[in-house]
Amino acid sequence: MAELGEKCAVFGVYGKGLDVSRLAFFGLYALQHRGQESAGIAVSDGDAITLHKGMGLVSQVFNEELIENLKGHITVAHNRYSTAGGSKVKHAQPMLAASAAYLKQIKISYADEHPSLNDSVSLCSGPDDGAIALVHNGNLPTTDALKEFLESQNIDSSEFSDSRMIVEAIAACMREDMGIEDAIKRVYPMMIGAFSILIMSSEKLIALRDQCGIRPLSIARLNGGYIIASETCAFPPIGAEFLRDVNAGEMVVIDESGIHSEQIAPANPKLDIFEFVYFARHDSRLLGKSVYEVRKNFGFELAKEFQIEADTVIPVPETAIPAAVGFSRQSGIPFELGLAKNRYIHRTFIQPEQHIREQGVKSKLSPITEVIAGKRLIVIDDSIVRGTTSRQIVKMLFEAGAKEVHFLSSSPPVKFPDFYGIDTPQQENLMAASKTLEEMREYLGATTLGFLSFEAMIRATGLSADQLCASCFTGEYPIDIRERRNEINYNTMIRQSEPSPVS
Repeated sequence: MAELGEKCAVFGVYGKGLDVSRLAFFGLYALQHRGQESAGIAVSDGDAITLHKGMGLVSQVFNEELIENLKGHITVAHNRYSTAGGSKVKHAQPMLAASAAYLKQIKISYADEHPSLNDSVSLCSGPDDGAIALVHNGNLPTTDALKEFLESQNIDSSEFSDSRMIVEAIAACMREDMGIEDAIKRVYPMMIGAFSILIMSSEKLIALRDQCGIRPLSIARLNGGYIIASETCAFPPIGAEFLRDVNAGEMVVIDESGIHSEQIAPANPKLDIFEFVYFARHDSRLLGKSVYEVRKNFGFELAKEFQIEADTVIPVPETAIPAAVGFSRQSGIPFELGLAKNRYIHRTFIQPEQHIREQGVKSKLSPITEVIAGKRLIVIDDSIVRGTTSRQIVKMLFEAGAKEVHFLSSSPPVKFPDFYGIDTPQQENLMAASKTLEEMREYLGATTLGFLSFEAMIRATGLSADQLCASCFTGEYPIDIRERRNEINYNTMIRQSEPSPVS
């Protein structure tokens, strides 16, 4: 259970005759794992854009009445995990931008707070040239170019998230009599970082990826219309048929004439490998590969590298389950579910009582004593970041009667922060950036500690290393992080090939 939060899911529909808001609701529901902070759906009927968004899970933000009132044939929708701007409803997405003359045609509602109209449709003026709604998965480590452009347009971006900057910049270009596609192409070079973006105008649905395609984005067909989603797991629940991925550096436009695309930046495909390690759902496919099978392969490779005498293999639920299955099959050590997960306790805005807060990880995970007591355990987790949760798990297992706890990560040590849309802490708070392997083992309190080697992780994907971004493990950033590079220390103590002490 990596101590990370992924930053958002996007979902879009284009199709006359489709119940697009209802499809968006169930699409977001399938992508809830990518963000639980806020949710929103914007719909266009060709004349007006209607938006509803609020803090909480999809099921908390929307009800039947709201879905019924979101009428149209185009939609963009979003689940958010806090990125730039913090945890406020005004930073929830979709985000709107429009000319002042068009504001009367935009209907806005909120399930939580009620910020002023300017917080949601900010600083738009000029001729009546329509409105756009934008949803964004990813992060721009540097926004200087966007800030400079917005300043040239007399737009104050001091309180804007990176997503708000993008939508305002595109709208500003449109106010100069540019069509939406030309406006996107003008702003694209200013967007330095990772982005999988959907943009909706009154007539078009547009998908956009950065030149490395760091965050996933896929297209499907449904009853003559099209669906675009962050992950393929969103397609089967609504009966959509996978068509293809949006390519790195590609702009895909869907309108009444059909679907067409343009390569607007040279492609240098490098999907973030952490999508395989942790973020994507088991039943998704990335770069043509089954996420479940790749994670199981992580476990196969881990068992080859760490041959430990033990009684039982248990996963830290849920993303480590396939890796634990693979480890068990390769090693011959029986697989058990030794930890039960309470999925929903931290998906509420009700603050826990003090005693519950003090329980820490015990409020999320419960040991199954019959599986643990008296056993030599191999515990498989997908990654270790700060190490605080892993430490609590080790302690809890020993308290439940474990004889030995051999803690293994199905990915290499996380030594570098991420700047492309993952909530990694500052580098000094990453356990592997400041401690040797033995120091990490002592900190966790484990009998032994081991990490999958980088080479084995790549081999398990069935892809070549040059197709993947592994910046959290290597410190190599395929998209320039510019001034953020000053935050990186490359003199880390742990080496990926350093062997683990094995009892």
